[in-house]
Amino acid sequence: MTESLILSDPSERRRLEECVKEPIRTPGRIQSHGILFVVDTATFEIVVASENASEWLGRSVTALGSPSLEWSVASEPHGDPVRVELDGRRFDAVTHSLDGRVVVELEPIDDGPGLPTPSVVGAIRLLGAIADPDALRQAAAEEIKRITGFDRVMVYRFFPDGHGEVAGEAAEDDMEPYLGLRFPASDIPQQARSLYITKLSRAIVSTSDPGTALLSNDPGAAALDLSQAELRAVSPHHLQFMRNMGQASTVSYSLIADGRLVGMITCAHRTERRMPILLRRALEVLTTQVTLQLESLESIAHLRRDLTIRERRANLLSDVLAAEDVLQGLADNGDELLDLVGADGAILVLDGISRSIGAVPDGDRSELLAAIGTEYLCTDEVERTHTGLATLMPGLAGLLVIPAAEGVLVFFRREVTQVIRWLGDQSAENRETPLSPRRSFSEWRQSVKGTSLAWGSTAEEARDLGRDITRVIVRRNETRLARLALVDHLTGLHNRRAFEHELERAIAEGQPGIVLFIDLDGFKEINDRYGHETGDTVLRAVADRLTGASRDSDLIARLAGDEFVALSPGTSQVGGESLATRLIEAIKAPIDTAVGQVGVTASCGVVGLLAGNTSKQLLDAADAAMYRAKKAGRDRVSE
Repeated sequence: MTESLILSDPSERRRLEECVKEPIRTPGRIQSHGILFVVDTATFEIVVASENASEWLGRSVTALGSPSLEWSVASEPHGDPVRVELDGRRFDAVTHSLDGRVVVELEPIDDGPGLPTPSVVGAIRLLGAIADPDALRQAAAEEIKRITGFDRVMVYRFFPDGHGEVAGEAAEDDMEPYLGLRFPASDIPQQARSLYITKLSRAIVSTSDPGTALLSNDPGAAALDLSQAELRAVSPHHLQFMRNMGQASTVSYSLIADGRLVGMITCAHRTERRMPILLRRALEVLTTQVTLQLESLESIAHLRRDLTIRERRANLLSDVLAAEDVLQGLADNGDELLDLVGADGAILVLDGISRSIGAVPDGDRSELLAAIGTEYLCTDEVERTHTGLATLMPGLAGLLVIPAAEGVLVFFRREVTQVIRWLGDQSAENRETPLSPRRSFSEWRQSVKGTSLAWGSTAEEARDLGRDITRVIVRRNETRLARLALVDHLTGLHNRRAFEHELERAIAEGQPGIVLFIDLDGFKEINDRYGHETGDTVLRAVADRLTGASRDSDLIARLAGDEFVALSPGTSQVGGESLATRLIEAIKAPIDTAVGQVGVTASCGVVGLLAGNTSKQLLDAADAAMYRAKKAGRDRVSE
């Protein structure tokens, strides 16, 4: 929601576009409090120098008379500060390689804070014991303010769309609090964020400093890449931004996770204040720990939530699996489903049938579903993103469409009025021009209508639910097909394939028992006289009677036509004859059909399970016994 509010503003888009044009990596200037020069490593000649060291241009580093500086230029790797003395002045020298040359930066040493103090180590230990991300951000702000003495320290958190929030703050009592306020992406544009990934810290000593130019006999020096430089000059736009915030000096630290800038820590002071480089380096270590710790804590929190969601989803699907119908199972568990997705209502559509739960739009459902479609869709402001749909769902601003099997799950959220607390009025009235920084950064509240609560991570969790439901339906269909392959479609009994499988298993296990082969007497006459529909009614009735007259452990099957078989495990030959008699007696009772009552009898053959026989041999033997019963006069049993 915040993303669309900001990025839909043409002025915000223009500010982002203009920021890209600014050459912040190659400003051709440095901050005036320091000195920068570039040394050709082949000749040790200074080929670029800042204006405040122009007399060194073209000279050899050796001629400067500082062995420690010479060593710093020649040593590998570069990066660690070295104390040097030049012309009676002491400096911290920092070097880095650039295109076969060495960039040397000199920051004067004054009587301010010196080497990193034990308080940095103590802060690292204190912060390391914090297990809550919000508490960690706040504690980091407080500890860094204590160490540096800056007036205000803020911990920023960035959101996926680029805008940010002040998530931790420590400030002097007389300063206006910024904690919890949001700011747009243009406050820290993308190319600036890329630089913050390149370099962990950035010090701006004076917001009134126009900078010092770089000089060189080489025309290309003006394009010198200062991305890694400590002294890189500051964009005039950003200097004005800082002045409007009442900042004279700042030092910022990057919070980088997986190559992404996820936040920053910014120290700001109302008067000029310079933080020594060794302290900046120490705080880089501290902020790196904070980043790793935040990443770890948030991963743990995400994992815990993920496990909880998975467990709840599994419980929901377990209930759905227990239902005869997946759609009805979902509807019966509608409250849990809505709570799982954080929705106010839903329309569930599977195989062309729909069910609704909770708050859903009134009106023609078929028109609404046709307009929504079956493709994934996620919005928390449907009136702006899908105007046509908004007219079909009044009062509902959030829409989440999840494909599932041969259907779709459509979730709705009610419209809510939200208040966003901004770091300064975002409107044009608070700017000199649309591209200017804000004049005031006092809290500004914006009331937003026409939106729902943002779906956030719930959207992907709902997609996982849709995939799980699809798998459930596919498994149920596969199971149903497998079961149908073993079932006689007319009677619902086992078919020949299923019966032979169970018979072979009983033989292999050496089970005692008997096999009965039952054939209806004169069934063809019923079909010929009354038709096949009546014949089918008779067959279904016979199947029910065979099942009702047998034990639960007996297996009744229809082989084909009017032929039925039974497997009765553990039954003796005598018991088998008794069972067979009971079955044919049950069959002969009149059967109600559409044409009236119809009578039918049956003949039955009985054989025992004998070791060494195959299922075919047993069925053939039972079939032969059945024919002996028919020849003996029908409606009887034969061994």
